[in-house]
Amino acid sequence: MASKESRRVSDLETLKAFGHPLRMRLYRALYIARKATASQLADQVDEAVSLVSYHLRKLADHGLIEEAEQQGADGRERWWQPASKGLNFHEEDFTDAPEKAATHAAVGRLSFDQHIELYRRYLDSAPSWPLQWRSAASSSEYLARLTAEELAALSREMHEVVDRYEELGRAREEAGDTEGRENVAVHLYTFPFRP
Repeated sequence: MASKESRRVSDLETLKAFGHPLRMRLYRALYIARKATASQLADQVDEAVSLVSYHLRKLADHGLIEEAEQQGADGRERWWQPASKGLNFHEEDFTDAPEKAATHAAVGRLSFDQHIELYRRYLDSAPSWPLQWRSAASSSEYLARLTAEELAALSREMHEVVDRYEELGRAREEAGDTEGRENVAVHLYTFPFRP
């Protein structure tokens, strides 16, 4: 049974297992689908089922995903689901050794690159979306002068807002309210910088 809490990944081997480009895409696709087979996910990521199955098993070996309850009549199909509500990676868990810090940074860069690619695909396809969706989408940059404590509070509050809407959407969808519902990506980055 999947945990309703986010999992904090703090060990290097799990971080390395997650830090593979295809595994990150598979995790995202599975998170959106909630439950899927390797065949269904292979169609989404345009890869061979055997390769997808291999990478799903690697994610499962580290407890990032787990087998789900059988969904269809075909007992040969293996269903998967995320093992938790989401994943968190905190820099402070990986600062005690150079390899850990480098791996954490590499996974962060890869994740960011995938976020950029997802947003670029939206920009390329924007004209095909109805005006209602194009008007609802947003892209903003805010620049503020804050203390570390204020930045931490801002990050917590933003996560709470997104969590609330995600839970609301899932509950409504499970209740049958599926009309006009689409997958929505929210990418938040809060970080200090010097000009």
